[in-house]
Amino acid sequence: MLVLFDIDGTLLRTAGAGMNAMLATARELFPAHSFSFDNVAISGRLDRLIWRDLMANARVETGGDHHETFRARYGHHLAEAFRSGAQAIPLDGARALVDALHQRSHSGVGLLTGNYEHTGRMKVANAGFSLEPFQFNAWADDGWHRRDLPPIALARYCAATERSMSAANTVIIGDTPLDIDCAHFNGCKAIAVATGAHGVDELQAHAPDLLVKDFSEWESVAQWIADQASNHASNHASS
Repeated sequence: MLVLFDIDGTLLRTAGAGMNAMLATARELFPAHSFSFDNVAISGRLDRLIWRDLMANARVETGGDHHETFRARYGHHLAEAFRSGAQAIPLDGARALVDALHQRSHSGVGLLTGNYEHTGRMKVANAGFSLEPFQFNAWADDGWHRRDLPPIALARYCAATERSMSAANTVIIGDTPLDIDCAHFNGCKAIAVATGAHGVDELQAHAPDLLVKDFSEWESVAQWIADQASNHASNHASS
């Protein structure tokens, strides 16, 4: 199995450090404009889409190299926030689940996230996760929509391991309806965890393959993933 984790609300929380760093960046680059996240959708969306809407709200033109400049300075402001005391807090059981999957020879592990690569890695490291398990990743840098990301992570797995991997043998774990949507759109399985902004009932309405309140019982989640691999192998052998 290939198992791909979302970051914010799934593995960790930053108590708004990312959003605050985005606002600081926008205000630094365009001091004549007023910025806020009013009417900007955040949950489950890619950072480049959040940037686009943040600029549109403030009526800032987004041509030229504005996005790349914003992306770089956002990384600077987020790093400064962590140096100044902002924290990325791992969610209960998340590190244990990642470590357990990483140790299994049949599982590849990666990140599938709306974060830019440099800021996503920063958050994960500041939450105390080793980056070593996350080998097969897809980031906001890689596409404009979350549905674009699973094929990219799959391709990176196949290129790195020189083995094939099907979407049906890929599990995407996240805390938003958009995580479930991008999984099912691409033929992957979806595990939804209600540790973000969306409750159990809302997530259930989007029909994830597995729904858990949190990762406090991470062993059962790891076992469910192992069972999917076993079922796939049995079906493949019988066919």
